[in-house]
Amino acid sequence: MEQDKNKKRSDYISWDEYFMAIAKLSAMRSKDPSTQVGACIVSSDNRILSIGYNGAPNGFDDEKFPWAREGNNLDTKYPYVCHAEMNAILNFRGNKKDLEDSKIYVDLFPCNECAKIIIQSGIKEVIYLSDKYANSENNIASRKLFNECGVTYKKINLTGKTEIKIDLI
Repeated sequence: MEQDKNKKRSDYISWDEYFMAIAKLSAMRSKDPSTQVGACIVSSDNRILSIGYNGAPNGFDDEKFPWAREGNNLDTKYPYVCHAEMNAILNFRGNKKDLEDSKIYVDLFPCNECAKIIIQSGIKEVIYLSDKYANSENNIASRKLFNECGVTYKKINLTGKTEIKIDLI
């Protein structure tokens, strides 16, 4: 179908799809072999404030980082990894006041630790892609924290394309 050159395109992606795609693209930087998560923080006027992905803390060599999911707790990634939400908030270089009333896009619903960080930063809305741990105690606690503290959350409503291909060639 040929597009009328005097009209705007009709097949463009929504703001939600755009920011979630940026979160997913950020997740591709993660070295975690099992779970890659990205986050994108956006102001109320749709300006990107910061991005992040899950990974080792600065200074912790990725080659020496324990990426295991199972085993002795100190030999797994869990006590050490920085989540995407934390990294996005800590990567923000502006005034904390600028985070107030912003939104965060994440591909995985935030854990309770990230929920507390989101709340403390002033972010007021969470848009997520997956809630695969919905029944875990951590995610139940996250929803309770968000509900009590006035942070709204919703699963992204994908109305357009669900696959976005980027060709860098």
